[in-house]
Amino acid sequence: MTLTLSRRHFLYTATAAAAAASFVPRSAFAATPLTMQAAWINDAEFAGYFLAMDKGYYAAEELDLTYLSGGPDVIPESTIIAGRADLALTTPDTTLKAIADQGAPFKIIGAQYQKNPIGIVSLVASGINSPADLVGKTLAVPPVNVISVEAMLKINGIEPGSVNIVPYAYDPTPLIRGEVDASMDFTTNVPYTISQQGAEATSFLLYDFGYTIYNDTVVVTEEVLKTKRPELVAWLRASRKGWEENLADPALWPAKWADTHFKGTGRTIDNEVFFNTAQKPLIETPAGIFSMTEDDIEANLSALGEVGIVGNRDMFDTTLLEEI
Repeated sequence: MTLTLSRRHFLYTATAAAAAASFVPRSAFAATPLTMQAAWINDAEFAGYFLAMDKGYYAAEELDLTYLSGGPDVIPESTIIAGRADLALTTPDTTLKAIADQGAPFKIIGAQYQKNPIGIVSLVASGINSPADLVGKTLAVPPVNVISVEAMLKINGIEPGSVNIVPYAYDPTPLIRGEVDASMDFTTNVPYTISQQGAEATSFLLYDFGYTIYNDTVVVTEEVLKTKRPELVAWLRASRKGWEENLADPALWPAKWADTHFKGTGRTIDNEVFFNTAQKPLIETPAGIFSMTEDDIEANLSALGEVGIVGNRDMFDTTLLEEI
């Protein structure tokens, strides 16, 4: 599982290198290649990176960024292990589990979503507004997320067996038809999809009911952290700038990407504006976008402990954030 990167070794003396650098303008240096792996297909979830690319914020940091979109068949952690990307956006449960169970050489260096947007979506008429309202109801959950839902129920003193959990395939049609009472999905997007089919949706976050984990955590291998630390700091700085500008007016940018980043996704620009607006309070934090406070790291570790994932503080590295 070890990732080996080729490195060049220069034989210049420190004095000669310093002298040469003094005569070369900063802009004359070639940009350093850096590849990032997104967690899903192109949508508003990645708007801050699109803006930073389009406005040249990565180039200004002397980065030649390659952006790889994700999808249902992409496992972000596998991409960085294979060396196809330098950093990836992941979910902390899968990342910490890989470290704890398989000894994966990962470090989490930032968190895009301070509050995970995954939640329980239902129709307003169902009256489901909290975990307690799920008792006796049918809840559709993607198989990979069943343990998260069961942890949330346990945290709230609800026996998982009191909720009828059935498989969910990321399609709200059964919910709209009344075949299920609720589903687990992204609260930043699915309520809009439901509204376009003539129904009114409501939702609540698992985060707000005790399952306090990040999402789209920024993950690198220990080797990349060691060999490309300055570039990772530069990426965090440029990405933060892109996110801050994007979230200043969530309705402004999506339309500009209709024929570029969002082309061919099958989603409307109104949908992306809804998504971008809904995610704003989940990303922004007084400590700065991507920040990971000690209290929040502890909350993540505690919540993941409820599903049997035993992590520790060493799996997170906050020192790069201190440099931006």
